[in-house]
Amino acid sequence: MIDLHAHVLPGIDDGPKTLADSLDLLRAAHADGIARVAATPHVREDYPTRPEEMERLLAEVREAARAEGIPIEVLPGGEIALTQLAELEDDDLRRFGLGGNPALLLLEFPYQGWPLALQEQAFRLAARGFTVVLAHPERSAEVQEEPTRLAPLVEAGVLVQLTAASVDGRLGRRPQQCARALLDAGLAHVLASDAHAPAVRAAGLSAAAEALDSPELALWLTDAVPRALLAGEPLPARPARGRRTIRLPWHR
Repeated sequence: MIDLHAHVLPGIDDGPKTLADSLDLLRAAHADGIARVAATPHVREDYPTRPEEMERLLAEVREAARAEGIPIEVLPGGEIALTQLAELEDDDLRRFGLGGNPALLLLEFPYQGWPLALQEQAFRLAARGFTVVLAHPERSAEVQEEPTRLAPLVEAGVLVQLTAASVDGRLGRRPQQCARALLDAGLAHVLASDAHAPAVRAAGLSAAAEALDSPELALWLTDAVPRALLAGEPLPARPARGRRTIRLPWHR
């Protein structure tokens, strides 16, 4: 599996505090079947991460993981607040490109309030050559009230990332119901952990993938689509949600 949203860099945001904590998170991710994980530190007013900080810590985490024999590939990225877009030059945005794809941006959907300028921001980014992935909109009260409100954005090329803990119910009933509604409406494309520590939105995707009860859709959300996004390729066709017909590869 490929996890395109996780906070694995130490001491830069509300994720791991130390390098040892980062390695614990990576061990948990590997144990859950994740082969590649994007380090996506917050880029917002309370955590004004610069691309050079992300790159420096990414190199440290990669080296430490190699030294500890943790067989997981850690990729660059950033979870960028909508309010920070105006503060970042295009070169900065490319350095925060999700998973190392300089044309792919992970934008944080706010927890409160509908971002009125979102559609215009997405259009302007597209005109500059960027594709937007919206992080965890199912955790927004406004989206929970009307999940299909995201449809015009998706039709315009915006992609939607759901948090694993929303899908399997760990974050409560309303995020779970919204996540399921977005999946049923074809308005979700990626499943990611948004892991901050082994015990906070824990590393791993397998429990949420199992909760979908559709291995074909689970593989699309956790492998096929992320793989295409990293390669800058068109998304594969979305499978129909059907009965369990194949065995998920991370089954033990």
